[in-house]
Amino acid sequence: MQKITPFIWFQGNAEEAMNYYISTFKNSSITHIERYAGNQGIPGEQELEGKVLTGVFELMGQTFMCLDGGPQFEMSGAISFLIEFETQAELDEVWDRLVDGGKTQQCGWVTDKFGVTWQITPANLGRMMSDSSATPEQKKALMEAMMPMVKLDAAKLEEAFEAAK
Repeated sequence: MQKITPFIWFQGNAEEAMNYYISTFKNSSITHIERYAGNQGIPGEQELEGKVLTGVFELMGQTFMCLDGGPQFEMSGAISFLIEFETQAELDEVWDRLVDGGKTQQCGWVTDKFGVTWQITPANLGRMMSDSSATPEQKKALMEAMMPMVKLDAAKLEEAFEAAK
């Protein structure tokens, strides 16, 4: 059972964001939506009646919760979600969806059109970085190959790692 659940505060577009994410990530679904009822005494609730109050959704087996809370809090890249992909094709597909309306950063980071920051990473990067038999030169070569990349290229990262043996 998952003990920590990421909770995302959206600013009036939680339902749109949930639908966007479940269409972007395979094996994903919305599992629950609680809507403003308009009669519970929450200030301003009447005009929000029927809109999402909170939602629960799963992306690739990870549960997320969200609140459609309004403009009190802004998104920040200080918190991001790292996702590893086994194939470049899977990585490319998700990357292309998230950058549509979003903003790219180096090292595989993208802030999507809702302001959520993701690290879209090939799984081989983590394996190479944690390889106890890797030399310092290999890890340096891996970092030097990764730093100028915007979208990460698994084959080029592995090539740099292997060339430094």
